[in-house]
Amino acid sequence: MIQPVRAKKHLGQHFLCDENIAKKIVNAVIEKDKTSPLIEIGPGTGVLTKYLINEMKDFLALDIDIESVEYLQKLYPQKKDQIKFSDFLKTNLKEYFPGKFNVIGNFPYNISSQIMFKVLEHRDDVNIVVGMFQKEVAQRLAEKPGTKTYGILSVLLQAFYKIEYLFTVHENVFSPQPRVKSAVIRLERNSTLKLNCNEELFFKVVKTTFNQRRKQITNSIKPIFSHKDITHPLFEKRPEQLGVEEFVELTRLVEENTQ
Repeated sequence: MIQPVRAKKHLGQHFLCDENIAKKIVNAVIEKDKTSPLIEIGPGTGVLTKYLINEMKDFLALDIDIESVEYLQKLYPQKKDQIKFSDFLKTNLKEYFPGKFNVIGNFPYNISSQIMFKVLEHRDDVNIVVGMFQKEVAQRLAEKPGTKTYGILSVLLQAFYKIEYLFTVHENVFSPQPRVKSAVIRLERNSTLKLNCNEELFFKVVKTTFNQRRKQITNSIKPIFSHKDITHPLFEKRPEQLGVEEFVELTRLVEENTQ
């Protein structure tokens, strides 16, 4: 008899127990793309894995919980090579999928933002992401400019992805139950191959200005840019008021006046 996986607090594990929600999450990927390779992050007890491992031709599950990995390898002995003991954040993804691929998972909430930053690093390869997040984080990623929850990842992800808030998930469908509600969102790569500015500087400008989000940009951007002789309406706004294109424009202003 295969022993069940125990949820571990230090790994932020809350195992989804609702089959209907699991199917909805899986379908959110499959209805868009059933042929590209797929990486599942943190499969846990395999509630998503069971619908993916035979459905997808190129499938890989990564988990840093050795108990979970061993459990799933015993459950699917014919597919054990597709279930790896590996940290997604430290994994060389090109080693497994040299081309384009998609990502799915009930993401551990304590590293969900880090997962998104890694997706951004691989934005030329990752086409679709479907993930379970803490509800507030999911809302923030999909949020539009002008709101208090709009932030760094909102801008950076929306520069390269279309983001859909799909549905809210109640805490009572997990074991153990988290203290917060959850939500599933879908990211789809948009048509922007490259921003019309220095992308490395764009990331720096976004992060720097949001580090002092309550201040006008004229003040929050000072750590990286002195603009004594420049007057522009963008400097009079706060970062949460700027959309992607306005941040691109701001980045160009910085670049043009620091050369």
